[in-house]
Amino acid sequence: MAISRPGTTASRSLGGAGSPTGWFPVARSAEVQTTPVPVGAAGRAYVVVRLRPGAEVTALSARCPHRLVPLATATVVDGRLQCPSHGWQFDAEGRCVAIPSLGVDGTPPPRADLSAPWAVEERDGWVWLAPERTPLARPPRLAGRTPTLEPVPAPPAPDGPVFGNLDPALEHAWHPVARAGELVEGGWVQVRLLGRTWTLHRRDGVPDADPPAWGVLERHGLVWIAPAEPRDELLDVPETTDARFTAVWLTPARSTAPAGLLADAFLDGARGRRPPGAEPQESPEYAVSPEPGGFSGALEQRAVDSAVARRRVTYRYRAPFQLLRREEPDSGAVRTTLFLLQPEDADSTRVHTCLLLHGLGGAAVVPADVVAAERAAEEAVLAEDLARQARTESAGLPLQLRDELHLRADRLGVALRRALADLAANAAVADRAAGLQRRASA
Repeated sequence: MAISRPGTTASRSLGGAGSPTGWFPVARSAEVQTTPVPVGAAGRAYVVVRLRPGAEVTALSARCPHRLVPLATATVVDGRLQCPSHGWQFDAEGRCVAIPSLGVDGTPPPRADLSAPWAVEERDGWVWLAPERTPLARPPRLAGRTPTLEPVPAPPAPDGPVFGNLDPALEHAWHPVARAGELVEGGWVQVRLLGRTWTLHRRDGVPDADPPAWGVLERHGLVWIAPAEPRDELLDVPETTDARFTAVWLTPARSTAPAGLLADAFLDGARGRRPPGAEPQESPEYAVSPEPGGFSGALEQRAVDSAVARRRVTYRYRAPFQLLRREEPDSGAVRTTLFLLQPEDADSTRVHTCLLLHGLGGAAVVPADVVAAERAAEEAVLAEDLARQARTESAGLPLQLRDELHLRADRLGVALRRALADLAANAAVADRAAGLQRRASA
């Protein structure tokens, strides 16, 4: 039976290649179960899925409107399609029926809904879609033929600018490129940054780079490069020089996701060490305060491992990719996580992560078993973050707010987009001024 949108009459027509009207075979019926399958019809991307075992096939647009996460990675929960990123749920008509960050009484905005094709039907062992109203009520008979399926199309590009790993503004910023301990006196280390290979040297205790950069320095246990005169501010992290804190560096990780998307994930208030199967929590009210070169924000959260205990979580950010998350539970302990991102190439980002721990385990010096547990827990969360962002298949972070759907829980993410847009604008002004000066002196 064909499923049509409300207020329409099902019809059918095979349609021509690339035409939005007509019926399009997209998958074998047996292959569509309760795991979403990405498909293409008339150049449009959908996912097809059964929201209950043995139910009719549902077809919906392929990305969650919140952060453009591919819904091929979604799961079926209680007859709804649930986005893996923030738990948004959609019914068979594409209506968004639950957003955890809004709470149980929150009402999803209209833009949260997914779109659906005009009709869906199974015939001759195949799933067919009609993206638009068609003249024929049912798909054609195949008469034993095997249809040719369309390739799954690439997602449409955002309307506004996208901040990627090779954005020209990144020339005017400080970037971490190596652990300071890797660079020994008289030695060298090769690194990738902004699509180029740089060779670091240490001579008489001082690091430098080849090709020459505007600046090379050491900070927070890392070597940093600024290819051109920086327009950003380095993040101040008092814990790195406080003897009460135990510093725990994770092995640097690498992701195919752009640094902007990773920064957005690390600033996400829903990020954390939730027990297996735990649902995202309602987002508390919080404010974001501008600071030179970035911003900060603080919120109160219920601890994930306790129904009563609470913790204060503070975020600090400096453009382009310096982030700090400080957690202070009621116990008085402090767990600070420092994320410093290195945009190596268009499709490669290196992630430097340092845990700075104080008071955990109730001792002046954090016990070794607690340090090991903290490292393992952060590595697990980081691996999940990197895997999720790698599946977004995005060239960068959309800067135009209209390209995504932002809610009150996304204030830090909105501030990130504005900070990167400001960095890009300031760098463009600097480049234009330098160009005018060169022409004037020529």
